[in-house]
Amino acid sequence: MAAGGRQAAEAERRVGLSRRRRQPDDAALRPFTHMKRIEQVVLAADLAGTAVFAVEGANAAIGAGLDLFGVMVLSLVVALGGGVIRDLLIGARPPSAVSDWRYPALAFASGLFAFVFHERVAAFSPSLLTTLDAAGLALFAVAGAVKALEFRVHPFIATLMGAVTGCGGGVVRDVLLARIPVVLVTDIYASAALLGAVVVVSCRRLGCSPIVAAVLGGVACFALRMAAVRFGWQLPKIAAGA
Repeated sequence: MAAGGRQAAEAERRVGLSRRRRQPDDAALRPFTHMKRIEQVVLAADLAGTAVFAVEGANAAIGAGLDLFGVMVLSLVVALGGGVIRDLLIGARPPSAVSDWRYPALAFASGLFAFVFHERVAAFSPSLLTTLDAAGLALFAVAGAVKALEFRVHPFIATLMGAVTGCGGGVVRDVLLARIPVVLVTDIYASAALLGAVVVVSCRRLGCSPIVAAVLGGVACFALRMAAVRFGWQLPKIAAGA
């Protein structure tokens, strides 16, 4: 009887061990959950910024007198250009704009919307368009910095990638339209993207969650850009011919 009891106890112990092996280890899953959260932050900010900048690119193309094809090209360039440059520089290949169909589809749809409903979009107040542009800049700056950190680049480089993501598409747009890039001559713009990226990188280095870092960085970028527009802040420059 004693031997039978020991055998039964041993069998129960083995069954318990087997069940524990099949159950997921929370500690082991935690890094995967963390990475998933980072990916969600990047995706949400990237897609939102894509829609905003695609409309802006379409407006610039319409203002330059381009046809439908030109409008769609400018929409895609402005919406996806900064992200493509960022991904190539940090080694994210293929770029998200190529590997994820949602990026070009959203940019195309947003550009087409701006073309078809141009009169309604043109009726938007300048302040609203400026606000949307600042929001798009903040979203892209945040997404660029967060994704660069995800690929374990140096924090300084991650900061630059935030600015590249926010301003890269606009620079390519201006080159295609044969004009000096707006980020080089306008009131504080790229600097706002840099500030947002600095806040994101600093918060992540201090142990903040990706969502908290993204929110704080986005608010900082948006606030500086809107304040620069409101009060006419500009970086120092030397007048031509001086």
